[in-house]
Amino acid sequence: MNLAWRYASESDLGLLGEWKHQLIQDEDHRNSMNVSELGDRMKGWLASEYRAVVFSDPDPVAYALFKSEPTLIYLRQLFVRRDKRREGIGRAAFALLQDEIWQRSIRLTVDVLCSNQSAIAFWRSVGYKDYFLTLEIMPT
Repeated sequence: MNLAWRYASESDLGLLGEWKHQLIQDEDHRNSMNVSELGDRMKGWLASEYRAVVFSDPDPVAYALFKSEPTLIYLRQLFVRRDKRREGIGRAAFALLQDEIWQRSIRLTVDVLCSNQSAIAFWRSVGYKDYFLTLEIMPT
């Protein structure tokens, strides 16, 4: 797989907002924000501590959103375009993050919804181990 990568810029906010909206749907997440709100939220994240990377082959096919702290890298989102899934793009994008973008000597974390079994399986397959589980009681 021959993916290229670049850091996202403000011109990517519409695309990232749309992809995040699809990710919310795919995960069955409770977030009710629309595409425009998600683009604005992404703009705020990119103006603060987060970085986004867009992966292309040559068209944009995936993105990752993460923040680096002194002792860890927190991967907030990794999304592969729906029509490009099951082609190894997620695995290739993650390998690029590890090999070219992130420091190898730092702890990596990612949060996954417990109901998203395919994502849990993916993250375990690339080396993540279970560490933390949040439990909740929803208001009645």
